[in-house]
Amino acid sequence: MAFPILETNRLRLDELCKEDSDSVFELFSDISVIKYYDLEAFTERSQAISLIAFFNSRYKEKSGIRWAIRLKETNKLIGTCGFNTWNLKMKNAVIGYDLMPQYWGVGLTTEAVHRIVKAAFLGELFCGKLNRIQGDTVLGNSASESLLLKVGFREEGIRRQSGYWKNQFHDLKCFGLIQSEYCEQKVIQKGR
Repeated sequence: MAFPILETNRLRLDELCKEDSDSVFELFSDISVIKYYDLEAFTERSQAISLIAFFNSRYKEKSGIRWAIRLKETNKLIGTCGFNTWNLKMKNAVIGYDLMPQYWGVGLTTEAVHRIVKAAFLGELFCGKLNRIQGDTVLGNSASESLLLKVGFREEGIRRQSGYWKNQFHDLKCFGLIQSEYCEQKVIQKGR
């Protein structure tokens, strides 16, 4: 099964490959990128190669998918996005994303997330049409919260101490987006 390639006005979303290891290392060795992540900053390139293999294994096992976010103009990898897990039976998934800091604040992650959400809700992926997508943010990650709200997610509450990494528990703010709500929003936005 071919890896799904998605495009937006400015971006190409495609499969991560071993040749991306330098860019993935740069991304995940940046303290500001992994501030809210459940991993420590990378210190060796082998960690990037292992992460790429892990992301790609999720797709092969049909348990998730992670795209490289590339600038269309240059094909430069500037981040990743995707569904960390999905449950085909329950028709739901959990979303994740990251971006190199020099590209923050210009809507590129929002553009990528809109595109993968659309693909998931319209059945463009092997998982068929999803009904629900969930996004979790660590309290204080206002940029991620803002992104989810822009895409149409609704805040659903705080799951107290539901995450544990970097030797501490983390409260997670849960956001959810339902397929019917997303499609309704798109119709309303087109009418404006």
